[in-house]
Amino acid sequence: MSPSTILQIQLILGYLPWLLILGAYVLPRMKSLDHAQAQRAIATLHSFRFFGLVFIVPGVVGPDLPTGFAASAAYGDFATGLLAMLALMSFRVRPLFWFFVAVFNLVGAADLLTNYYHGVQFGLPERAGQLAAAYWIPILYVPALMITHVLAFYLLVRSLRGRGHSETAHTTARAVAS
Repeated sequence: MSPSTILQIQLILGYLPWLLILGAYVLPRMKSLDHAQAQRAIATLHSFRFFGLVFIVPGVVGPDLPTGFAASAAYGDFATGLLAMLALMSFRVRPLFWFFVAVFNLVGAADLLTNYYHGVQFGLPERAGQLAAAYWIPILYVPALMITHVLAFYLLVRSLRGRGHSETAHTTARAVAS
């Protein structure tokens, strides 16, 4: 098999174990947490995304790693990691916390989708060896990040729907009491 085919298979199969872990361990635990605590756990994982700067460190990645891919992946991850840290630091100030949760998830998901696009655009599968020591990031780490972004969006929507229902219930109860 060619290195390109191996990378593509690994990119796809990288999602399966994380989805199994999510179903068996993460979702049952998340159901016992309130929405803020669940988002806090997700933000904690994403706060390590400063690690993506490795894509621009000579000697860690190969010299022929496409610059358009490497720079975008590095700085997108770095920005997402900083936003996740800001979410964690603002946990006690809930409006600010929720703002940073929404922003880091939007920026982070857009970053990962952009990196997939740039990987194809710049021929990353054909140059998979240029990832060198960073090869494991798109195979093992990125699927967990993307899955947790989807989970975070799901929880955000569910939280907003819950607020809408409770506000409707309070309004209805007040109207009935009047």
